Amino acid sequence: MASRSADPRPESRSGNGSSPSIDAVSLAIIEQLQEDGRRSYAAIGKAVGLSEAAVRQRVQKLLDQGVMQIVAVTDPLTVGFRRQAMVGINVEGDLDAVADALAAMDECEYVVMTAGSFDLMVEIVCEDDEHLLEVINKRIRALPGVRSTESFIYLKLKKQTYMWGTR
Repeated sequence: MASRSADPRPESRSGNGSSPSIDAVSLAIIEQLQEDGRRSYAAIGKAVGLSEAAVRQRVQKLLDQGVMQIVAVTDPLTVGFRRQAMVGINVEGDLDAVADALAAMDECEYVVMTAGSFDLMVEIVCEDDEHLLEVINKRIRALPGVRSTESFIYLKLKKQTYMWGTR
C-alpha cells in the first residue's frame, strides 16, 4: 500500500489563505481513510509513521476543521430512490439565496455555483418520476429568482467514487 512521505513539514493547501493548512502526514491519513473509511487508527498510524493516539488527534482535528467527513455512502437505487437527475438552473438576482434554498431541500444532494451555461447545478435524488416532477416543478421553479431549469435524467450510473486522493 503506497502512502505519502511522513514528512511532518507543513505544505500549504489553502489556496486562498482562509482554509486550514494541511501537512503531508494529514494528507496521508486522509488517503488512508479514502481507501477504507473503517481502517483502524492503529493501521493508519503504522502506514503513516504515527502512534494510534496521534492519528486519533489528527483525524479529530480534520473533522473539527471541516477538512473531511467520515460518512457511509449508499447506492440510492438500493435504498428506494429510483430517480436521479442533475438540474441546471439559471437565476436572476442573488445566487446565494437560491443556492441556500436548494441546499435546504432534502432531495438536493449537491448544489454548486457554476460559470457557463447555468448559474447553479443541483443533483437531485428522488423516489420516482412523480417525486422528481414535484421537486422541480413545485419547489425549485417556485423559488424567487429561478428563471429557468434544464433537467438531465440519469439513465445509468457508471461511476461514482470519492477516491480522488489528495493530489
